[in-house]
Amino acid sequence: MKQETTTDVFRNVTGLSIGLAILMIVAGFLAIVRPFAAGIGVSIFVGALIVLSGLLYLAYAFIGESAGSIIWRVLIGVFYLVGGFYLLVNPEIALQSLTLVVAILLIAEGVLRMVGYFQVRSVPGSGWILFDGLVTLVLGIAIAYPWPDSSGWAIGTLVGIDLLFSGFTRLMYSMAARKVVNAATR
Repeated sequence: MKQETTTDVFRNVTGLSIGLAILMIVAGFLAIVRPFAAGIGVSIFVGALIVLSGLLYLAYAFIGESAGSIIWRVLIGVFYLVGGFYLLVNPEIALQSLTLVVAILLIAEGVLRMVGYFQVRSVPGSGWILFDGLVTLVLGIAIAYPWPDSSGWAIGTLVGIDLLFSGFTRLMYSMAARKVVNAATR
């Protein structure tokens, strides 16, 4: 049985990263082509996550030490369940709320990616991380500015664009990393 070297592992990891980048690019393109459907999909997904959180709170409630802690945890779980089911039943209404949340997340993501760039700026291809951060920040501002009027198309379109740029960034960064490994093994 052949022992994998660090170089082999790194090649495999960059290959997986390139595959993930391609999937992100395809998902971004689909979201741009069908923005309302993508927005509704995001709303339903968030609703499902909140329902799951409610169920986990309910399960967690019964490991409480006292009746008071059990009651509070059950109440929190019930509120999560009610809120999550409301989002699942009314995804169009949820879409408006999520529009604002997505805008805030994109703004924060853009800022954090730009900060992350300064951590790795000496690495070949890292300029793509700065570019991605700037684009993501602009997208977050663009979705926040006309809110709530743009809720019907903004989430799908802007998340799609973000996925495209993030996928493209991952692709460029992974290809640059693979070139470094290939050059080092020659």
